[in-house]
Amino acid sequence: MKIPAQPRILAFAFVTFLLNGSILYAQTPTSFDASDPVAGMGVNIHFTDAQPGEWEMLMRGGFRWVRMDLTWAKTEKTPGVYDFSAYDRLFAELDKYHVRGLMILDYGNPLYDKGQPPHTDESRAAFAKWATAAVLHFKNQGVLWEIWNEPNGDWFWSPHVNPEDYAKLALTVSQAIKKAAPDEQIVGPALSGTHLYFLDVLGRAGVFANWSAITIHPYLHGGPESYGSAYDQTRDLIKKYATPGQRIEVICGESGYASTWPGLNETLEAQYLARLYLFDVMSGVPVTIWYDWHDDGTNPANPEHHYGIVHYDYHAGAANVYDPKPAYDAALTYSRALTGYRFKERMTTVSENDFVLSFTKDAVECLVAWTAAPNPHEIKIPAPDGNYIATSYDGKKQVQVTSTGGVINLTLDGGPQYLKLQ
Repeated sequence: MKIPAQPRILAFAFVTFLLNGSILYAQTPTSFDASDPVAGMGVNIHFTDAQPGEWEMLMRGGFRWVRMDLTWAKTEKTPGVYDFSAYDRLFAELDKYHVRGLMILDYGNPLYDKGQPPHTDESRAAFAKWATAAVLHFKNQGVLWEIWNEPNGDWFWSPHVNPEDYAKLALTVSQAIKKAAPDEQIVGPALSGTHLYFLDVLGRAGVFANWSAITIHPYLHGGPESYGSAYDQTRDLIKKYATPGQRIEVICGESGYASTWPGLNETLEAQYLARLYLFDVMSGVPVTIWYDWHDDGTNPANPEHHYGIVHYDYHAGAANVYDPKPAYDAALTYSRALTGYRFKERMTTVSENDFVLSFTKDAVECLVAWTAAPNPHEIKIPAPDGNYIATSYDGKKQVQVTSTGGVINLTLDGGPQYLKLQ
């Protein structure tokens, strides 16, 4: 739920297979790979048990990650007794489809501190014991374990935000998990926005020592290209507090655009989806979680109902069990165009608002071009002579463009175009 508000490559073991025309990857990672534009492609879900046909549709979209709550109150209803059976079913599906989970260990439990976020030693110890049990239950499955969700907002840390209390909880939980399962990866704090003071409190408390990444939720109403300063500021805080030799990544743990926000529509939402994934790859962000998988309702006056990439109503037995929004087509097109490629560089352009990214697969190049400027305009892109197919951001349009004298004249707009030599 939303309240509007340089990469390193190590060894990966990859297994490729084909599912409904999409190539997926089973990974046993030792670190993150921000150069792979598809490996970090994620979406937020709100279920442990999918509707029939839902996983198949989600996979056709090309997603490699899902982010989901693993909720304390739902899995510990008697003190010290844990029931993870609903999540066993979810993890079976993640394993079946070779999707990785970013699991949020979150929210209060009425058994402790009257259901408020843990703020006593007893409640923190109980949360840490439960969280460690969950991690041990699901260990060795490539999960990123995230401690809480948006603790810098009163909506998830009631009655009032308290960074010192969150720091105590995060430190207690992180140390307990690392003692029991030292190879598991912990991330946090899933900040709404950047909130540098909050991060500074965590750094001073020593929380970062056990974390693999800082997760933030930018949610800026401008285009995704405005996220750069949030990433840069977060990296500056990391440099200040990381232990010697420690690598801590920055992850876009959740962000999106409600298609009913003022000035937005479903077409612009779709363009922003592709641009967010592209901008994050360019920025060295190894995992990006789009919020949300499907709309949470149909009320046009409620923005919370319109973050999805598919509509709300479910159609049992249909080829697409949810009606795709243009954002779904944008995700599918992005995945199909860039699977197997690696990010090479952002090419030089006259305007900083124009983006031309180069991706390579063996000796093959794919250029992706768009503008964050308000009006379409033509630019010159250096490229070897020949005929190129330019595919629109939603895959609905393909046109031939020609490079003559080493230059393509291309009209840019807000929708990324994927250019490949014929």
